[in-house]
Amino acid sequence: MKTDEELKKENPEMYRIARTKGTEPAFSGKYTDEKEKGMYMCAVCGAELFSSDMKFDSGTGWPSFTEPANTENIVLNENSSRGIKRTEVLCKKCGAHLGHIFDDGPASLPDGKKGTGQRFCINSCVLDLKKD
Repeated sequence: MKTDEELKKENPEMYRIARTKGTEPAFSGKYTDEKEKGMYMCAVCGAELFSSDMKFDSGTGWPSFTEPANTENIVLNENSSRGIKRTEVLCKKCGAHLGHIFDDGPASLPDGKKGTGQRFCINSCVLDLKKD
C-alpha cells in the first residue's frame, strides 16, 4: 500500500479523490463505459471491491454497481458535506474515499440478475479492473 506522500506524488488526482474526498468530473473516468468482465479492486491498496457482474449503466457518468463483491472490504459512512446528506463509500483496508451510495439503483439488471435497488456510484480513479 502506498503512503499518502507516495500517492500524492505519483497520482495527484487519485490522492485528491481518495484522501480529500474529491470527485472526478462526470463521464470522465476510464471505467464509466467499461464492459469487460472482472473484479474492480481498490487502486490504492488492492482490496477486492466490486464485481463487473453487478455493474450497470446508470447514465450518471460514474461507474455504478448494485452491491459490493465483498461487504467486508467497504465501510459506509453518513456524510453531510456540502450541505447534502449522503452515505459515503470507503475502502475498509486503506480508508480511501470511493464514492457514494444512493437508493435509486435497479431492482433487476439487464442480464436478469436481481438488483438491490441501490447504486454504488464510484470514482474510476480509485479503481483498477482485474480482468477475467
